[in-house]
Amino acid sequence: MTSRSNGSTGSTGNIDTDTSRKGSLPALKGLLPFLRPYRRQFALAGIALLFAAGATLAIPAAFKRMIDMGFGAGSAVTSIEHVDATFLALFGVAAVLAIATAARFYMVSWLGERVTADVRAAVYRHVVHQSPEFFETTRTGEVLSRLTTDTTLIQSVVGTSISLALRNTLLFIGGLVMLFVTSPKLTAIILGMLVLVVLPIVLYGRRVRKLSRDSQDRIADASAMAGEILNAMPTVQSFTHEEIEAGRFQGSVDSAFQTAIRRIRARATLTMLAILLVFGSIVFVLWLGAHAVLEGTTTGGELGQFILYAAIVAGSVGALSEVMGEAQRAAGATERLMELLAARSDIQDPAQPLQLPPRTENGARVTLDDVSFSYPSRLQSAALSHLKLDIRAGETVALVGPSGAGKTTLFQLLLRFYDPQSGAVRLDGVDIRDLSLHTLRDAIGIVPQDTIIFSSSALENIRYGRPDASDEEVIAVAKMAAAHEFIERLPEGYASFLGERGVRLSGGQRQRIAIARALLKNPPLLLLDEATSALDAESERLVQRALEAAMIGRTTIIIAHRLATVQRADRIVVLDDGRVVESGTHASLVAHGGVYANLAALQFQPAAPAEQLG
Repeated sequence: MTSRSNGSTGSTGNIDTDTSRKGSLPALKGLLPFLRPYRRQFALAGIALLFAAGATLAIPAAFKRMIDMGFGAGSAVTSIEHVDATFLALFGVAAVLAIATAARFYMVSWLGERVTADVRAAVYRHVVHQSPEFFETTRTGEVLSRLTTDTTLIQSVVGTSISLALRNTLLFIGGLVMLFVTSPKLTAIILGMLVLVVLPIVLYGRRVRKLSRDSQDRIADASAMAGEILNAMPTVQSFTHEEIEAGRFQGSVDSAFQTAIRRIRARATLTMLAILLVFGSIVFVLWLGAHAVLEGTTTGGELGQFILYAAIVAGSVGALSEVMGEAQRAAGATERLMELLAARSDIQDPAQPLQLPPRTENGARVTLDDVSFSYPSRLQSAALSHLKLDIRAGETVALVGPSGAGKTTLFQLLLRFYDPQSGAVRLDGVDIRDLSLHTLRDAIGIVPQDTIIFSSSALENIRYGRPDASDEEVIAVAKMAAAHEFIERLPEGYASFLGERGVRLSGGQRQRIAIARALLKNPPLLLLDEATSALDAESERLVQRALEAAMIGRTTIIIAHRLATVQRADRIVVLDDGRVVESGTHASLVAHGGVYANLAALQFQPAAPAEQLG
């Protein structure tokens, strides 16, 4: 198979963090895929909306009838009958309005909650499938801000703003039609004046849109900073930087506050302009209508009806301007979420993935064929350079070398967190780029140097290696990893909560949990990244014995700093500057007097510092 180049040097995994871009209303189209599954609910909400709008528009007509027929010329008995009938009809309209409004509120609120949940789930699902390159350039706090703050804005626009916009649009159109029916002359005048007042409102709305986007970005900056510091509290406190970091966060929060105040001030000004200009126009037209009543060219009931419809139209315009501000904020939030969803990882499953050969009793064969790789953020520096390495099935190979030699990079390529710029990595003869990521990673177990413990029980932390494992299987591997005894001593045994990032455990205990997790997975290839570095001498002896048993029937690659681990390996591979410089057994390499011998001498020489191999 020929070596292939991929796009790992590209930036398709990055999200746009340009804060100068304006969120525009067309960005809300990105929500359509999340809205389509709920057409039925939208239809029901639309029906309720039509009934509510129709009931609202019927109220002024009832008032006209009451004024002209109830208080006009005629006998008192006739007037009372008209008043009674009109008020009875008015109550019926109010009942329809109440029921329709409640139904509309329920349906749109349900839609807001449902769509927001779907967006959050989709964004999170997409993010967790991104390659490490994505997280090299994107802060975790930025992602969390988009999952929380931005989706809350979307909930507002779907659950409230869309409904209000449709309702007030219907009221505006319906009220406008009824204004023409009531008095074409006065309506023509009021429309001419509205055209003059809309232009400044639209122009100022653009400023509100830009400030809305900036406000969200400042909030994201503050969240990102908080997430970074909270994840590094031991370091912050050990350097007594609590006040410094609190001051930095205060500055970030103040920046977000100032941006938010500018947005609020702009929105307040926009609302003021809209109400003042629109209602000013209406007051002028009503002044003309009052003169028409005095001159006898129109009735009091018609003027009353016109006033109510004018109020409905004016109120709907004011509400639409308010909704527009919310929609512009949501448009910015949608834009940011769509950026996340548009991010594409360079590490993708092949169109037609191959399968690994059936597992043998010896494990898997690993081959690195002329592999060269540079990290996307450090393209000028090669982490691996023309690396060639063939590891037989069932073989235990230890990787040693100075820091930066490429040991951890090799693990990351095996797990296909990155793809090499040239060359190929093969598992049992199959290029790992031809395997699905699930097939590849399911065949590999890893014990990392930086152990990850989840905020759950000891049982569930170990079961993370194989979610369908029984309690008995979990306990069995815990015993193999020398973890059973200390877990049993926990307050609730295997059900004990281990705290966030395992804060209730020592470093050695966390590492034994990780070893048990890897053993439970039972993969053909086992990667040990300094798996015993945090253990005391007694625990190391127990775990080393467990690891030796676990290595039977599988291929094991070890990044080792301690010669006690290295000496038991079938082969030691010495890496330096991304290349294999030596390979052999402990005895042969010491006798050779090369890089490995020098590293061994540094570690064991009594007068020298206790430096590690790597």
